[in-house]
Amino acid sequence: MGEGCLFLQHQGCIGLACLTSHGCWIMGQWKRSQAYADYIGFILTLNEGVKAKKLSCEFKLSETVQKLLSVLETLDRWIDETPPVDQPSRFGNKAYRSWYAKLEQEAESLVSGVIPPDRAAAAPEIAVYLKESVGNSTRIDYGTGHEAAFAAFLCCLCKIGALRVDDQLAIVFKVFDRYLEVMRKLQKTYRMEPAGSQGVWGLDDFQFLPFIWGSSQLIDHPTLEPRHFVDEKMVNENHQDYMFLECIKFINEMKTGPFAEHSNQLWNISAVPTWSKVNQGLIRMYKAECLEKFPVIQHFKFGSLLSIQPVKP
Repeated sequence: MGEGCLFLQHQGCIGLACLTSHGCWIMGQWKRSQAYADYIGFILTLNEGVKAKKLSCEFKLSETVQKLLSVLETLDRWIDETPPVDQPSRFGNKAYRSWYAKLEQEAESLVSGVIPPDRAAAAPEIAVYLKESVGNSTRIDYGTGHEAAFAAFLCCLCKIGALRVDDQLAIVFKVFDRYLEVMRKLQKTYRMEPAGSQGVWGLDDFQFLPFIWGSSQLIDHPTLEPRHFVDEKMVNENHQDYMFLECIKFINEMKTGPFAEHSNQLWNISAVPTWSKVNQGLIRMYKAECLEKFPVIQHFKFGSLLSIQPVKP
């Protein structure tokens, strides 16, 4: 490992492929791949890094982090510049496609502005993950596969050395948190459908990672226990410090009726005695329900940074 870098340096760029483009590729190959090892390693490294820390804690903002925040600010501004259109159907506003077309056109340029000049060759490959991270422009939907693409985007930036070990807190608390804000605005503005939602039996219609990292934040909290996140007053008083509670607040704003009915999985999780057990359980659930489900992973892209080649023994 390069000093101060979360991953090995980028060694050139090749074309991208996905599971659906080669029928002989099976989920077993994905789980044995270098991409899977790098991706889950990235998620778990950040999970450990944010343990018992508030969103408001002090951490440095590197130049790369600030550039990423500027990219997300641009995506946010484009939403304001692309208002929903009048249409018969309530969901899936077609103005989203105009918004997405801007990103498709500008993604490579946006990425080039973030990465070091000597890594410019990686821009086309990394830009694909950024485009994949905001939803599907044909179906006008968004789900955990798109969220995974944004995590893969950040993982790639770590692999080329643009983001470094001391950026860990900023990656989650600033960049990913801002990404969530933009995605929630997209979902509300264009009434996006959940992609592959399991309905009431799913953890959440759109996200998963902020529940993992958010539960890690709450490990060993002196007063907040898992049972408290179904208390709307406790959520409203503490959501600004904890990503998990931010997610619950958004659910409370978007859904009506008893929490136990519209978010049954989360309701069950509120009965787990400790945040540590919640965190461990969510990691297992993420692997089983997201990373090991073909409908979620079938569009995941592989290239030179996140390789489908098996992990070297």
